[in-house]
Amino acid sequence: MTARIDLVPLFATPVAIADLADAARLNAGLRAAIDARRAESAGTRHSNLGGWQSDWEMARWGGDAAQTLLDAARGIASRITADRTGRRVDIAWKANMWANVNRRGDANEFHAHPGSFWSAVYYVDDGGIGADPALGGELEFMDPRGPGPAMYAPHLAFATPGGLSVGSNETVSPKTGRLVMFPAWLLHQVRPYRGDAERISVALNLSV
Repeated sequence: MTARIDLVPLFATPVAIADLADAARLNAGLRAAIDARRAESAGTRHSNLGGWQSDWEMARWGGDAAQTLLDAARGIASRITADRTGRRVDIAWKANMWANVNRRGDANEFHAHPGSFWSAVYYVDDGGIGADPALGGELEFMDPRGPGPAMYAPHLAFATPGGLSVGSNETVSPKTGRLVMFPAWLLHQVRPYRGDAERISVALNLSV
């Protein structure tokens, strides 16, 4: 006799992926602002292993394109945020944002973004990764549940949606015009970029 089985995916971690409309025009404005900033600033060092990272004030110097991107991110965040009863909430999201430019061999080590609710990355130029995934540069997320069953039986996983990577990591490949939003506490890194162009992204945090 077979019993009925109800599989309930408890403790799911939301990652939102959105391809923005009119990305070509948006990216042209973002690229111009980033190039101008690079010309006058040596950049900063935080999680980046090589590459150029701007200060966190891109909302101030990024012009209309930066504001358009922030508006899009705020809109997505509001759509995927609810109160504890499940009702949508109206939040005036505070934000900070910065630019990243990676060339061959550049990467970012695992880190989180304390003090924020959502974090996001937007790809101004995927450096050719969208057409050739072998170029690397993936956004990699660490399973927040820890090592999971890999502690005991590394060859086993869960037969549920998303269950095959339990105790492991998941990756999202960059694509020009794509925004990826995730909880700010979720540990993430950028794998080394192996292309000959520039992988350009804008990262941002949203807080209340």
